[in-house]
Amino acid sequence: MSTDLHRASASLVENVSIHSVCTNLDDYIRSHIDPEPELLHALYHEANIRLVNGRMASGHLQGRILKMFVRMVRPRNILEIGTYAGYSAMCMAEGLDEGGMVYTFEINDELEDFTRSWIARSDVSDRIRFIIGDGLKEAPKLGIVFDMAFIDGNKRNYTEAYEAVLPLIRPKGFILADNTLWDGHILDPAYDRDKQTLGIRRFNDYVAGDDRVEKVIVPVRDGMTIIMKK
Repeated sequence: MSTDLHRASASLVENVSIHSVCTNLDDYIRSHIDPEPELLHALYHEANIRLVNGRMASGHLQGRILKMFVRMVRPRNILEIGTYAGYSAMCMAEGLDEGGMVYTFEINDELEDFTRSWIARSDVSDRIRFIIGDGLKEAPKLGIVFDMAFIDGNKRNYTEAYEAVLPLIRPKGFILADNTLWDGHILDPAYDRDKQTLGIRRFNDYVAGDDRVEKVIVPVRDGMTIIMKK
């Protein structure tokens, strides 16, 4: 066997081994956290069948993290930019105290019927206000000071979304930004011309240098940045 072929073979074995370990760890984690509610399990399955890029729905682990984060922060008003299938909105609504509300905006009106029908079936539908429209333009019109926000919209304009959302957050409030590791594409030169990757890179660099906030990136699923407004 040639040296190059040997190296390629060894690399393939290593990658398969790493993938196997990660898969086993994912299975282990999911079996040792709170179970995914049946409705959300069904929603995730249906989103992957009926919607383009169904994987964009938060899923079991991230959903339980969102709920737990809401339990810890105890926000009264949550702003979400990018509802998609409604999975994350329902998870955050689960964690709310009585009287709390999730205001979630989805700019793609083609998702309305699908998402609204699933939210309506949820036990927490009374804690979710689902709005079709551009949240960056419409949220400020609500006149609400938010305790927490979840940004999960168009990756190309994450920085603009961040600047639009930050003034709406109370001091010591939180912004969570999803997908900030972007399947590792942020470090891959092959994606140097991909506009979504460039948007995430620009956002990460921008937030890293912003002294108005404290921030940390958590390598959960596709990466989540937790930001606290000073």
